[in-house]
Amino acid sequence: MSLSQLRMTRGALAIAAVYLGVSLVYLVCDFETRAKLAEYIVASPSQVFEHGRVWTLITAPFFELDFINLLLNIFMLWAFIPTMERFWGTPRFYRFFAITALAGTVGGVLVGWALGHDTLIYGLSPFVLATIVAFGITHARMPVQFFGVLPLTARQVMFGFLVVEALMVVFGQHWELGASMAAGCLAAYIMTSRTWSPGLAWKKWRLARMRRRLSVIEGGVKPPRKRDGERWLN
Repeated sequence: MSLSQLRMTRGALAIAAVYLGVSLVYLVCDFETRAKLAEYIVASPSQVFEHGRVWTLITAPFFELDFINLLLNIFMLWAFIPTMERFWGTPRFYRFFAITALAGTVGGVLVGWALGHDTLIYGLSPFVLATIVAFGITHARMPVQFFGVLPLTARQVMFGFLVVEALMVVFGQHWELGASMAAGCLAAYIMTSRTWSPGLAWKKWRLARMRRRLSVIEGGVKPPRKRDGERWLN
């Protein structure tokens, strides 16, 4: 089956392959092997701050202990997330994945450490929710047929997912998971918002710097300052 038939882009397919492969290896192993794998892959406050296994902040997003979550995240990687990769391109999509996944893991570990809970942090859920937030920001008014029956806009889909996830966190009291989700979503907002985007702020600064350095010379003499409507830049 070709990639076009699967509707899965190259970046999403690579992430799904690693995520699925590592998780399935864990699920088919015996209990002792599972414990050893989790010890060196899954992030937690004790893993990071006591044992010094900082690399687990990077490996944890590729690991899933719950088979239902594994299926749901793979479904999102197949049906929804490729839309953003086509919009951004694969290099920017990889950058977005790395930042939001890392932010989600770090946020969950820090909150667990602050609360004194040695909670395991893992999975792609923060990245998936962050991608939905980015979709809601960049395609705010785009019409979406939710499961083919409910007409919504991209912004409404984003708020719907955020409300559902918030309710699950509050009723289940999964504060570390909620912090992980919030950190990923905050990173997505900063990366895609026109107000707080570091990339856009850098471009604005460079443009302002260029305007200060460049001027227009007519006949060897700098012209007098013109009104705003008459300014021009060579």
